[in-house]
Amino acid sequence: MNYLNNKYDVIVVGAGHAGCEAAISCAKLGAKVLLATLNVDHIALMPCNPAVGGPAKSTLVREIDALGGVMGEVADATYIQMKMLNSSKGPAVRALRAQSDKKQYMAYMRNIIENYENIYLRQACITDLLVENGEVVGAIDEFGIEYSARAVVLTTGTSLNGRIFVGLRSYSAGRLGEKAAYGLSESLVKHGIEIKKLKTGTPPRVDKRTIDYSKMTIQPGDEQLHFYSFKPNRPVRPQYPCYLTRTNEETHAIIKANLDKSPMFQGLIQGVGPRYCPSIEDKVVRFSENPSHHIFIEPEGLGTYEVYIQGFSSSLPADVQVKMLRTLPGLEKAHVIKSAYAVEYDYVPAVQTTHSLMSKKIKGLFFGGQINGTSGYEEAAAQGLIAGINAFNYLNNTEMLELSRSSSYIGTLIDDLVTKDIQDPYRMLTSRSEYRLLLRQDNADARLTPIGKKYGLIDDAQYKVFTDKQEAIEKELSRIKEAKVSATDEVNSILAKYGEHMERGMKIAELLKRPNIDYAVIKEIDSVTKDLNIPYDVAEQVEILVKYDGYLKRQEFQVEQASKLDKFKIPDDIDYSSIDHISSETKDKLSKIRPKTLAQASRIGGVKPADISILMVMLERHQFSRL
Repeated sequence: MNYLNNKYDVIVVGAGHAGCEAAISCAKLGAKVLLATLNVDHIALMPCNPAVGGPAKSTLVREIDALGGVMGEVADATYIQMKMLNSSKGPAVRALRAQSDKKQYMAYMRNIIENYENIYLRQACITDLLVENGEVVGAIDEFGIEYSARAVVLTTGTSLNGRIFVGLRSYSAGRLGEKAAYGLSESLVKHGIEIKKLKTGTPPRVDKRTIDYSKMTIQPGDEQLHFYSFKPNRPVRPQYPCYLTRTNEETHAIIKANLDKSPMFQGLIQGVGPRYCPSIEDKVVRFSENPSHHIFIEPEGLGTYEVYIQGFSSSLPADVQVKMLRTLPGLEKAHVIKSAYAVEYDYVPAVQTTHSLMSKKIKGLFFGGQINGTSGYEEAAAQGLIAGINAFNYLNNTEMLELSRSSSYIGTLIDDLVTKDIQDPYRMLTSRSEYRLLLRQDNADARLTPIGKKYGLIDDAQYKVFTDKQEAIEKELSRIKEAKVSATDEVNSILAKYGEHMERGMKIAELLKRPNIDYAVIKEIDSVTKDLNIPYDVAEQVEILVKYDGYLKRQEFQVEQASKLDKFKIPDDIDYSSIDHISSETKDKLSKIRPKTLAQASRIGGVKPADISILMVMLERHQFSRL
């Protein structure tokens, strides 16, 4: 049934963090977009932790911003606490984390969406895809209404055939208070796409008026504010504290006594849960030697007394959850507003997509977010942005944006998804990147803003902010490589406070290499540096480039060496079954994933170095494309 001539360029299914980035990027580039979602009042909902960022995830948010996405801007506009994690450690692992006002975040994102005249919101459940000759041509909703489009981006989160578990009871839902999406999984299977199941969960929410914060450890925000977006003039807002408490032997005893009521331990949930964010019952069983676990108490926003109990995800019965909570210091009288729950849902293993996030089976069909087997708002938003950009590129028959592992965490994330057979919800970690010293949160603009400009998402004004900053960095680097500081008594008396001493005058860059010396110290001992009043972000880059110069060059050499395998391009139509001297298992994996280069083939689980050597010889012998 055609409804009011529903013709669009792109249909985005789902309005979570992936869907918002996909829809906004397409609209920003000029496409007419239908944004279909189960509930228009849940746009950019944070169904789990009301926060953005953290280890590795903060780098994703900065990269999203550098490419022209919006998550960083929205997080900056709605934070109630900003904190730099691992600030005493090296720059590769420093991570910004924003505690967000959940309602304000949603309202700000919706306002961005509604300011685009070419985004059309529709509260509807998409149940079927329209496919002709291997290409998507539209979609159908639960009412039988047809929508035509040459590109579709699926960002369905946990909605596909979602089922919520609280104890041994379960019911159909994608997340608390929202129905599950039915029909679309069956449509995907009908078109030859494999579907599997995963599981995730969320902690309870508690009334803050029933919490005794005096028994907890306060966790304040930072005095020195940092932001996600590279745009200037970020908002300075009042900050509010979080708190820390811990589980104890009594908590663990209650959990162990009620494992027979856990749907996970009783086998009712078939999907695999997130390895790096397990439920509290899973923690107690897996890490039985630990006498306690950290639990963070975090506000959901300024306009509510609802608080989030981070680290206490559970699928045990509601009454057991209350007993468990009330064993925690400060929560002895806690009133639960929302019980914790687990949710099992369908996802599409991303080995069925290319690095552009387009389906290998259906042209014009893109996937982003949890439907690809990931966990986390930041991972979802990053994929949504890339899927949206590439949906537009597909429409216009222009070059797809496929980021490399050496360019970004986003590139690493997508390469892992499309190359490796992921068995549990994928979470971005610093350890997943072999180039993490090069791919820091602080230099995401230097790495990706030119790409965002090339693909049309960075405007001239923002690009000038970027180029001005890069010029300031180069100018200051040149200056400190020549400017000297004399070894006077006054200078050495200041350096003594930091455990340092100068026997002779030296160049500022040479002095800055010392572990105890940072830009603040240089300002104390050098009046010229102090008077220049170098902006914090410029000084930060200069300091990192000077201090870690040797390590950065070493990693750049590693990138250069690894890129040699990327030069060996593998033809799309290669018949792996005809290759001698590699195992049947390797042939099957190569045939399934169909890597584009030898470098990608080498990252497939189970493919051995000997297999890569055979492929290399074969490619050279047959003189296949080697760029």
